[in-house]
Amino acid sequence: MNKYEAAVGELIQSRPAFSHMAPACQTEAIQINDFIYMSQGTSNAYMVVTDAGRVIINTGMGFEALTHKKVFDAVCPGPTPYLLLTQGHVDHVGGVAQFREEATQLVAQSNLSACQRDDERITTVRQGQSYIWFKKTIDKAIAVARHHPEVFVQDTPVADITYHENYKFNLGGIDFELISTPGGETMDSAIVWLPQYKILFSGNLTGPLFPHFPNFNTIRGDRYRFIEPYLTSISKARSLGASTLITGHFEPVEGAQLIADSFARLHAAVDYVHSTTLQRMNEGTDIYTLMDEITLPAAISVGEGYGKVSWAVRTIWESYLGWFKADKTSELYATQVESIYPDLVELAGLDAVIDRARQKLQKSQPEAAMLLAEAVLAAAPDEPAAVNLAIDVITALRERAAYGNFWEDGWLRSRVDLLRQRLDRLVLDDGAKN
Repeated sequence: MNKYEAAVGELIQSRPAFSHMAPACQTEAIQINDFIYMSQGTSNAYMVVTDAGRVIINTGMGFEALTHKKVFDAVCPGPTPYLLLTQGHVDHVGGVAQFREEATQLVAQSNLSACQRDDERITTVRQGQSYIWFKKTIDKAIAVARHHPEVFVQDTPVADITYHENYKFNLGGIDFELISTPGGETMDSAIVWLPQYKILFSGNLTGPLFPHFPNFNTIRGDRYRFIEPYLTSISKARSLGASTLITGHFEPVEGAQLIADSFARLHAAVDYVHSTTLQRMNEGTDIYTLMDEITLPAAISVGEGYGKVSWAVRTIWESYLGWFKADKTSELYATQVESIYPDLVELAGLDAVIDRARQKLQKSQPEAAMLLAEAVLAAAPDEPAAVNLAIDVITALRERAAYGNFWEDGWLRSRVDLLRQRLDRLVLDDGAKN
């Protein structure tokens, strides 16, 4: 391993995990250089100060804009000729209304409205599922809305200026270029480039963690994202030769070589998973074997704190071939195996199934143990032994993952919390009966 490869590895290890993300609460903007300021939040907001006013890049959630605007106003209260968006997700656009002035122009990629329409179609189900991972953020938004109803707005803005490939302007002597990068988290993903200074605002092109494997799906709920546009967009970003990379989350990354090597590593990792999955699909390997066996070679390893290689493998498989695995006839019908779990447990005996699951757990086979635990819970949801088994299995899965992936850990943690609540109720009910 040469020093450049080692530097990318050190960057992966040194940057915060996504669990460190918190809603905006700072009292002062963070100064990045002589003219760029950052306000951290669910997604960071940035202010570029020029001789002709300020440019705001992303605005956070609606409730966070109160904080973002306050700390930016303390440095430069305006005017605000431009607001720029790197994508249409709610944590980027929600505060637009708070920053708009009479002469402000909102600039966004032309798919902004389409992105927001997609989000609107699944708002109810996705908000419910998002609560599993973003409880603190959602609770804070509710509290701000309750205490400041006169200013709280979660905006769904319409852009004043849209572009397909790129858009350039100069303000106060600083050149800005917005570049479409549809391989990011959304169909309207874009990056902002300041060519005079070799500064790149990448938004969430690579996800919120850099350099980590991208999330081509999200278990919170969203459309699948596609590999080839991502690779093209990474190549676009890499070709700029940035010496400062300002990401959507956490601190900037400095150093042209480190940034270039990190982009190269991401491109190589995703390309490898894509090509290997396709090759082995065509060799007839089933989806679950591919999920289990495809891993990144050490030379192109990246973090998996947000996206996971195994999940990307499944997304690639299903993106090309759809949901039918051409394996089990039961895949074609609404009645699934869970519906007969109680029958199977009854035939085998509850104690026997619990014992077998614990044997699997002792043999370090928590995934197999989880299948048996789910069968036991379906058959006997109010049996303390079944609930305790499930808690132990999910805890083992969480320990095996070493709390590494934000989504996996959040889901497992939430399941344990719910099961412990159920167990507490069962104990109380049993005590009341006695």
